[in-house]
Amino acid sequence: MSTLEVLSVLFATAAIFGLLSARWLKLPITVGTMLLTVLASVCLMGAGHAAPQFHAWALNLVRHIDFESVILHGMLPLLLFAGAFLLDLEQLAREKLAVSLFSVVGTLLSVFLVAGLMFLLTGLRIPWMQCLLFGALISPTDPVAVLEMLRRTGVSKPIQAQLAGESLFNDGLGAVLFLTLLEVARGHAPAPWQIAGMLLLKAGGGILAGILAAWATSQLMRRVNAYQVDILFTVALALGGYVLADALHLSAPLEAVVAGIALRHFNRRQPRECVDHENVDRFWKVIDEIQNFVLFVLLGLEIIAVTVDGPALWAGVAAILSVNAVRLGAVVALLALVRLMQPGHRSSTFVLTWGGLRGGLSIALALSVPAALGRSWILGATYLVVVFSIVIQGGSMDWLLRRRGRKQTATQA
Repeated sequence: MSTLEVLSVLFATAAIFGLLSARWLKLPITVGTMLLTVLASVCLMGAGHAAPQFHAWALNLVRHIDFESVILHGMLPLLLFAGAFLLDLEQLAREKLAVSLFSVVGTLLSVFLVAGLMFLLTGLRIPWMQCLLFGALISPTDPVAVLEMLRRTGVSKPIQAQLAGESLFNDGLGAVLFLTLLEVARGHAPAPWQIAGMLLLKAGGGILAGILAAWATSQLMRRVNAYQVDILFTVALALGGYVLADALHLSAPLEAVVAGIALRHFNRRQPRECVDHENVDRFWKVIDEIQNFVLFVLLGLEIIAVTVDGPALWAGVAAILSVNAVRLGAVVALLALVRLMQPGHRSSTFVLTWGGLRGGLSIALALSVPAALGRSWILGATYLVVVFSIVIQGGSMDWLLRRRGRKQTATQA
């Protein structure tokens, strides 16, 4: 099966399932698209005896998709850049304390607490290092799922900035933590100070690279009066900056996020006639939405390649409980700290907890775990957490917010 054939199937599936979601299921398009893809994949797997040709076709399709490469080195740079570039910078600046605490302290807490709970809930049968690897890959909230959910639920701007900023920044930190722990698990055991230095170098280098690349791109954009060239420069920054950071062993996800924010900041300081903001923004909104649909189809198809046996199923249930319990505890503790430092700070424990969705990055990282380090159960548990997160949490957010709004109105009346 050629690349063109795979792409045609993915886009056609996204379009058809998007139509069914919006017209008949009345679900958010991305949630409905992933749900329908999962159901279709399960049906194809179950049709192995009745219709072996369809089952063989589905297996052939999935085998031609390198999910780890497609997500980490294909879609993620554009998705992270788009999400960061389209952020409300004024609101993000107002919420910088909350975003910093949730993306750094919250992620670090989550890694070790999720690992500890998994170690206990699975009856100590899983080695501690495997639990740590799982904690590192599942702790970052997914910017793709979170930003899509925020756009359709209409939560207040301060909470949007808190969730969106956290999800964009903790991806880079979570990926660096995971890769560092993976090196340790493979037998490379650097001293604690070396690990800390490695984290600082990768994260700091990614941030610096993003700022410098964005400044250079902004300077080039101001020298041309054609929106098509402006768009090409932004695409070059989104892809080229990520590739360069990856080649230099820096945090490529952090570079993409910082590059998007920094480019928006530098362009706003240019005279309006120098950069066609309207057309550039419209382009990135369309790219973001189309990639969302295709990514959720990919995540739905992934079930064909995932082994969800007894141990993986039990680990998945334990993971869903652990991830959400730790998320609630971290949100309560960190919001209390924020309100202590900023009296009157506006936020919502419910939205920040239930809206901390997991997605494609976690699955891509799980696919990179070697078989000897628990890849089977880690991938199965990660997939179950992601499906629960996107379909149940993301799909129910609109309804839950409407119910909460009605209760608050009734109480005030």
